[in-house]
Amino acid sequence: MTDLNEKLRVVIADDERPARSFLAAMLLECEGVELLGEAENGAEAIQLIEREKPDLAFLDLQMPEVDGLGVVRLLRKSRMPLVAFVTAYDEYAVRAFELNAVDYLLKPVDRARLLATLQRARERLELSDWRTRESERTQAAAADYHSASGATAQRLTRIPIRQNEEILLVPVRDIASIVAEGELLHITTTTNQTYLLAHRLKDLEARLDPDTFVRLSRSALVNLETLHRVSPLPGGSYVATLTNGQQLNVSRMQSRILREQLLKL
Repeated sequence: MTDLNEKLRVVIADDERPARSFLAAMLLECEGVELLGEAENGAEAIQLIEREKPDLAFLDLQMPEVDGLGVVRLLRKSRMPLVAFVTAYDEYAVRAFELNAVDYLLKPVDRARLLATLQRARERLELSDWRTRESERTQAAAADYHSASGATAQRLTRIPIRQNEEILLVPVRDIASIVAEGELLHITTTTNQTYLLAHRLKDLEARLDPDTFVRLSRSALVNLETLHRVSPLPGGSYVATLTNGQQLNVSRMQSRILREQLLKL
């Protein structure tokens, strides 16, 4: 969008209907704005953005399953719009600007602040190469934020995984193991379904319940509920057999932890 006479094309994603409706009503009253659609969760937001290709997306930071940062991380770079985060908590303001967001709006959204956000978005759109540069910077920053804030982030109950044009939400309770291979994670369920996820193991581990998922090695996490048998190997290490039949080697260091914490009455 380079013609300033064109309408600013926007979408909204918020799991709270009153907040979503309030913002939508304000946007519809703003001159030069076209509201393309609304999403009530992160997975819907990704589909909406990739289908409509908006100039600007208003993303709630605290949506369940796939939050506003998760939307940024999962979007294709070529479909990344400008982003304005919306939340009821001002504690995330600094982080939002570190992510190169256009703005950070507190609920309930103030009309004057909204108009300023729209103007700021229009100014960024004057730059002919904004889409590529902004998408790369925003997605990289979102990934770094997930890494830095993982210890205090909300525990995941389902993991969003892209498969072609869809986002699958895999329940964490159904996951037996997560094994890293380079930049890819191999996720295996209790029924031996497998998925690939481009993510860092330590970042995902920080979002999982440490009482449920434990390290077997530098490259493997296992759900303790699926741990069926632990067999000793020469040298003091073990091999773990899961309820789905999967076998994973346990590193020497983690073998010592298992002996001290799990294999004693």
